[in-house]
Amino acid sequence: MKQQFEAMLTGSDATVDGVVSKITFEGYENAYEFESIDNNLHLIIAKNEDGKWVRLASTEPYLSGWVDELVQQIV
Repeated sequence: MKQQFEAMLTGSDATVDGVVSKITFEGYENAYEFESIDNNLHLIIAKNEDGKWVRLASTEPYLSGWVDELVQQIV
């Protein structure tokens, strides 16, 4: 997996362009942070102990489908 790449999430009104970076976050070695180009949206995800991708942190408002959208672009 790449350390950093461009990504896009589907917002309620339009798509949100941003950059995804592989980070370490609160003990998660393989977490990923999405940061929008306009710096209004941040989303951090990682796999939990059960191997399921979960949201660790984000700005509000948050759309639940963003985790799945981001995972598709990571793998």
